Amino acid sequence: MRHVYWIGGGSAAGKSAIARRLADRQGWRLYSTDDVMGDHARRTTPDEAPFLHEFMAMDMDERWVNRSPETMLETFHWFRGEGFGLIVEDLLRMPRETCVVVEGFRLLPHLVKPLLTEPGHAVWLLPTPEFRQAALTSRATPEGSFTVRTSDPERANHNIAARDHMFTERLREETARLRLPTVTVDLTMPEDELVERVSAIFRL
Repeated sequence: MRHVYWIGGGSAAGKSAIARRLADRQGWRLYSTDDVMGDHARRTTPDEAPFLHEFMAMDMDERWVNRSPETMLETFHWFRGEGFGLIVEDLLRMPRETCVVVEGFRLLPHLVKPLLTEPGHAVWLLPTPEFRQAALTSRATPEGSFTVRTSDPERANHNIAARDHMFTERLREETARLRLPTVTVDLTMPEDELVERVSAIFRL
């Protein structure tokens, strides 16, 4: 896995944009873990990924409205690491002559660290709540987000924001404990600066 670079982090931290720019600049392959979630869900069984299959059986209100953010955090399948092995399987099938930059919130620090055979091949982007909200607002469409399909979109959005904030704080604690590099992303940091910060960590 010496040819693999990892960009994890919280929701709406800029992982996709930074990974895309680095892939374009370096001539790397880009692997987005978000893009393969559907495929990975189909490749799992209830025994292999119980939280995922429980989530798939829920309706929209059960997923996003009726449960507390704390319960959503503790039971969200990707936050539990379910399906991470499928990411590794996908990467191992790729040619190793070209470097790969992998990005997504599914890259949990304790799962990635054992795969790091080279220093400076992983970083986690940790957004402030203000940055996350600004990023989500900039992505908004006239149709609204998937939460419009719930009975209470406002509560659903609040629950998701609280859950994601707790997830980011969990990443902050875990990366500190494992001594893995992070970048805190706030409203004062231009995208160009974030690209250079990540590039420096990757020793490019």
